[in-house]
Amino acid sequence: MGSKDINYYLGLPYNVTVQEIHDESGDYYYARVLELDGCQSHGATVEEAYLNIREAMEGWIEVKLEFGDPIPEPISDNNYSGKFNIRIPKSLHRRLAMEAKNEGVSMNQYALYKLAL
Repeated sequence: MGSKDINYYLGLPYNVTVQEIHDESGDYYYARVLELDGCQSHGATVEEAYLNIREAMEGWIEVKLEFGDPIPEPISDNNYSGKFNIRIPKSLHRRLAMEAKNEGVSMNQYALYKLAL
């Protein structure tokens, strides 16, 4: 791990999300790095939130390096097959199957639609 310095980690394609927020503290954009637990920031604009999260990443990684803590690397789509199995009650299975049939789509397509909502 000796050759993995801050520039190495900052050059990796981490998954950053930026979300528009409207709450009691005002309107702003909230940014976080999915792989770096607790690494978050905000800004008045998307661009500002992104710049601020990059700065937060630098600080987060510096502290981890200083204390010798592990630093997760980015998660890629290659880590996932696109499939998962789930057990559901028979009554829910029946209802979803009926709704999929009524929509004229497969159960997989309908489940994907429902999950994406």
